[in-house]
Amino acid sequence: MKFHGLIAALGLCAGMALQPAAAQGSASAPIEINYGYPTADHVTLYVAQDLGLFEKAGIKPKFFTFQSGAPLLAGLKSESLDVVTAGLGLAFALGQKIPLSVIYVNSNDATGEGLVVNKNSPIKSFRDIGKAGKIGAASGTCAQVALYLMAQKAGADFGKLNVVNIPAPLLRNSFLSNSIDAGVAWSPYSASLDQEGFKVVSWDPEYTPGGVCPRMTAVRPEFLKKHPDIGVRLLEVETQAGEAIAKNPQLAVDALVKRLSLAPEVAKAAVERVYMQRPTLKEQLDPASSHSLVSREQGLVGKLQLAMNVLHETKTVPEPTPLAAIQQMVDPTHLQRFMDKRK
Repeated sequence: MKFHGLIAALGLCAGMALQPAAAQGSASAPIEINYGYPTADHVTLYVAQDLGLFEKAGIKPKFFTFQSGAPLLAGLKSESLDVVTAGLGLAFALGQKIPLSVIYVNSNDATGEGLVVNKNSPIKSFRDIGKAGKIGAASGTCAQVALYLMAQKAGADFGKLNVVNIPAPLLRNSFLSNSIDAGVAWSPYSASLDQEGFKVVSWDPEYTPGGVCPRMTAVRPEFLKKHPDIGVRLLEVETQAGEAIAKNPQLAVDALVKRLSLAPEVAKAAVERVYMQRPTLKEQLDPASSHSLVSREQGLVGKLQLAMNVLHETKTVPEPTPLAAIQQMVDPTHLQRFMDKRK
């Protein structure tokens, strides 16, 4: 169901989506949720849908897909969505004063995002970014943050780069029309462009160790209060989907082919580059990990702070985001409870 369907079904008015959940009278009854996510390579989410894992975990989901982050945030603001899986766009919830609790990291999307150049480009790596003419990078996304950080690492002045606001799905046509010389593409579009002969000359972790593009699952705090077990149940779904894929990796490839109409070889490349390199749940509870949910200044908090600082520097967001607001957004307690339960 697209965003239009969400409007028709829910009206985007506060409280509408909460009525079914509030009516839960029995602990054994499934928890009804409205689950939103942008169109992307959500491997475990899609496999969980295909295998009915949400229902097995006692969750009755309604899924809503979005083409961009703005309508997804609108759904959160109106309380029409309960659970979301998305990337850096979730950080914009802070600027809009939308309460949100990140309960785990699905993947490190930086592993699948990179600098793509035209087939005959003289650009050999991110260090040559100053040589590029027009560069496609979507504003307010991981792509814009990545471009800023690669320019900084290469010693180039970001303000002097000729940046065009083009999202990853449109980079191919821009290359074919010679409208751009380079672009920053996230998965699966980076893999798709690479398959067509457009060169990915650098991946995000090359200029920012660990990358700054987490994909996260988050829940509205009020919904968590009403249903304190939902975080653990969602983690159970995530884990079971991962176990199923470990037994049969083709499940992941087929899920992306089905949802995103990708060629099988592109889907396989996306799975290998992003899904197979995702941070483990154990790493997310390690204070020293670059994906840590428990570190108060490093890990996920550090990534989000760096990203929001860049977006402020580029005037994409009007005000700097306080560290305390980011810390409040990251909630490791549900993951800790889940891991304790599995011991």
